[in-house]
Amino acid sequence: MKKEFHFLKPGNLVVSIFFIASHVWAQSIEDQWRAQYAIQEPRSNPYQLSPAELQTARQQGQWHAQYYPITVTGVLPPLRPIKKILESDFQNPLIKIIQVALDRVGILKSFDEMMDWLGLNVYPQANETGVYQVYVPEERVINHRLGMGTMSRYGADGFTLSCAVCHSSNLFGKTVLGLTNRFPRANEFFISAHRALAVTPASAFQMYTFSTSAEMQLFKDMQRNMRAVGAVSPLALGLDTSLAQVALSLQKRNPDAWATKSSAYEKKPRPDYLEEMPADSKPAVWWNVKYKNRWLSDGSVISGNPILTNILWNEIGRGVDLVQLSDWLQKNGKIIGELTSAVFSTEAPRITDFFSESQIDIASAQRGEELFIENCARCHGVYHKNWSLAEWNSASLADRIKTYRVEYKKQTVVRDVGTDAYRYLGMKSLEKLNELQISKNHGIVIQAQKGYVPPPLVGIWARWPYFHNNSIPNLCELLTPAHLRKKEFYQGPAVDKTQDFDFDCNGYPAPERVPQAWKKNPEFKFDTRRKGMGNYGHDEGIFLENGLEIFSSANKKDLIHFMQTL
Repeated sequence: MKKEFHFLKPGNLVVSIFFIASHVWAQSIEDQWRAQYAIQEPRSNPYQLSPAELQTARQQGQWHAQYYPITVTGVLPPLRPIKKILESDFQNPLIKIIQVALDRVGILKSFDEMMDWLGLNVYPQANETGVYQVYVPEERVINHRLGMGTMSRYGADGFTLSCAVCHSSNLFGKTVLGLTNRFPRANEFFISAHRALAVTPASAFQMYTFSTSAEMQLFKDMQRNMRAVGAVSPLALGLDTSLAQVALSLQKRNPDAWATKSSAYEKKPRPDYLEEMPADSKPAVWWNVKYKNRWLSDGSVISGNPILTNILWNEIGRGVDLVQLSDWLQKNGKIIGELTSAVFSTEAPRITDFFSESQIDIASAQRGEELFIENCARCHGVYHKNWSLAEWNSASLADRIKTYRVEYKKQTVVRDVGTDAYRYLGMKSLEKLNELQISKNHGIVIQAQKGYVPPPLVGIWARWPYFHNNSIPNLCELLTPAHLRKKEFYQGPAVDKTQDFDFDCNGYPAPERVPQAWKKNPEFKFDTRRKGMGNYGHDEGIFLENGLEIFSSANKKDLIHFMQTL
């Protein structure tokens, strides 16, 4: 996103000076997307906009996160016919065929039920303020869920899934944009769509849905582009297989600079080890990106604007023509800048927005701060608290526990602390992205790593379960030696603060205390013994010394109380 400059006359010396200055400024903006860039302060305002400009860019970016803005997107299902399929009499023969194909979805009786199955959250209340407020233009009427948008093409309306599908979540009655969705099914959507399209002739689709010619054009585009999409199902509900979807989709294209479409490779894709090897991970929280200069849980994206990179990956996984996408990106830098501003300026929810400040043991948290600085800060950063400042002594507890400055590493590092390796091993397959012309045009570079980025812990209380693969249900388990951690646990939605959340351990309740409804749903059971879902690591040399714990039970409580204030 470059600022616009209005010049006077060509050849004017003043104009030339401004032109050179603006070019240097724009180059410095691009430099911040490289791993060599040293972050002096968290980049809540990466384009150095004025407060008014940032507010406008942030609002528009939030809207793009809700309504997918990529008008050349490869998958745009026709809205009205799909609604008709979902809401019609199930005696319709086409409906029966499609429902059989969608057996992994089950019987859906409305479009909203499909949105609910996909994991889309409801819109925040209109009167929300602060980090829970989501911008919606006044002229728009929202009658669906966060992350589902509509788009017109050929004169027909199609629907899209946007960033908010994976990057928004319900937190005890508040919908938080930028918080990891604990139960997204975006990957399952593509697998189900593959199955349905494979058994649905275009002629039958038109006959039974009464589709217009424009709607049929959308349907045929979707059929054609989905042939270039490869997808695998996540290991567990809550995990994402976008790495595999990108890698397998590229194997269905020609191995040239623009990954052009190939009917031969669509029928017989080139082999890739991500067909079998799991590389699952959870979607990331947005408020942490401002602290980093390399991206993803393993830090393998060492160059390139992470928002633009994510769009490229999304669209490879939707079968887009990369020449068309490149042209769109060149013409729509403003949209990329707005999305980037929205993501980088996101703030984390605070625990005192949901729980009484009386539940915060400040003396314990202050003891935990000392333990944290001594044992954890070298990787996860230093968090300067208001309670250390004399002027806050008489303030409310909620204000005293606030962090006034985060001191994270100037250059993002990757550490191997023995956690499940399958995710970072999977990145080797995506290094082929470096050869694409569109990656070169935008400075995107992938370099597989060994280990993961120790993330900033801002808002850590709200982003359970832990580790990149969701294998740790709460902070008590995280502070437990790996060989003693539970092999199975149950996960569920964060609805009831007393039943769905263990405040003392911060996260999912222990198996004997979870709601019975969770135990009845097989998707809510998490088995860490499965390949790629291991809960080992992050103990020896951190919480253990020569196999012995360095923290007492009281120490662990203090640490948890401190982390709840971050």
